[in-house]
Amino acid sequence: MFSASAHSKEAETLSPATIFIAGDSTAATYTNADHQGWGAMFSDFFNESKVHIDNRARGGRSTRTFIAEGLWQKLVDDIKPGDMVLIQFGHNDASPVNDDSRARGTLRTTEEEYRDIHNVLTDKDERVYSFGHYIRQMVSDVRKKGGVPVLLSLTVRNIWKGERIERGSGEYGGFMHSLAMELNTPFIDVTNAAADELESLGGEKTAALYPKDHTHFHTEGAKLHARKVVAAMKGLRPALPDDYFSSEGKAVDAYGWTFVNLPVVQNPSLRSIFTIGDSTVRNGRGDGSNGQWGWGDFIHEFLPNANVNFVNRAVGGLSSRTFITGGHWQRALNMMKPGDILLMQFGHNDAGALNDDSRARGTIRGTGMAEETIDNMLTGEQETVHSYGWYLRKMVGEAKARGVITVICSPVPRKKWEENGFRIARATNSYPQWAERVARSSQSGFIDLHELVASAYDGKPHEEIDSYFGDAHTHTSESGARLTAEIVAERLKPMLGL
Repeated sequence: MFSASAHSKEAETLSPATIFIAGDSTAATYTNADHQGWGAMFSDFFNESKVHIDNRARGGRSTRTFIAEGLWQKLVDDIKPGDMVLIQFGHNDASPVNDDSRARGTLRTTEEEYRDIHNVLTDKDERVYSFGHYIRQMVSDVRKKGGVPVLLSLTVRNIWKGERIERGSGEYGGFMHSLAMELNTPFIDVTNAAADELESLGGEKTAALYPKDHTHFHTEGAKLHARKVVAAMKGLRPALPDDYFSSEGKAVDAYGWTFVNLPVVQNPSLRSIFTIGDSTVRNGRGDGSNGQWGWGDFIHEFLPNANVNFVNRAVGGLSSRTFITGGHWQRALNMMKPGDILLMQFGHNDAGALNDDSRARGTIRGTGMAEETIDNMLTGEQETVHSYGWYLRKMVGEAKARGVITVICSPVPRKKWEENGFRIARATNSYPQWAERVARSSQSGFIDLHELVASAYDGKPHEEIDSYFGDAHTHTSESGARLTAEIVAERLKPMLGL
């Protein structure tokens, strides 16, 4: 789950005696009829004979004041090896750093920064650190006690713009994801999961869940958020044992992809570049495991002045078909807003079997309207399978309906040589050509990565080309991923006015 030998104890087992919750009023326990935090409902989903839920969240606190008031140290003192600590802050960290009412804000960055102040509330000198600093301290403290830290993005506020609900207050969801990747901890995206459900309910029904104000919900809203946390926890690797859950917890549908730590939008006020695809775009958790990287993780390095979010939602092992049927497309689409750019690259896995009991991910070859109805051996359900082009057109159409700019990339080439051994072989009448056909017919942008990357390899010694791959012939190494990312970035610059 954590893919790091430095924390091997975490990777061996996941069987906490206690699950602690550290957070603010959106998680805290209350007796008010119009306000309840999700942490108060959390125990309903667990078998108390197996695990104890200890909700230490406290209203009005930020990371800074939760630590300064000693609440954090009291929690740390009670951690036993193997215990899990769910950490969710951000709503109050955006408050003023120094005032005479709360003085609870933190510096709005993940960098290690500080500011020395004379606290007008406490009348004492204080060194105030960044949000990132306090989260790093919390993660470190948990690990020193042998516990497992898990970082959560914010609960959703009842603030709407048209038919879309706000997806996070400020940049804190993005901060939490960045810190999770840096610190090699699991990340649970509460924000987007809850927002998806609230948008499906609509504004009127959502408002009924928030009778007090736009931030705090009552019991049903608390239960909705708690359910999203439980669903995501079922996607950790290794997962919690099934008998840890109550009957209510067992009934929650698992979100099985938590372990890959998919990114979220960092700054909602900026436009975003989304990338979707397979493992050649984002490999595993996006941390270079086994020396393999996807090109989507490096585009930002070649667009330093773009002033956009880079959100790489590609998932290894998926085809255009299973990216949609697995729910990944809808989750990504729900994060997008008008003016965003969507890069999509599929094809490597579309050549798999249409129906088997291991992947069942193949698509019908070509771009036509052929379809085949199957009894899916993997899911046990009936499914109508379409062509590669059909799935691309579906995603393009739905993205354009939201005002998103679509760009289709042909699949990057594999390390396979032409018979003369001097050039990387090019595919013909296959996915690269079909991707271009859909791009042209849908008036989408097109980046021919298949040809552009292969051309960049041409003329180079075999040994150098070998260094661009992290396996025999498909997945790129860091240098290979950077090479591809630079090619993509150059084609994006005109679209970004760079």
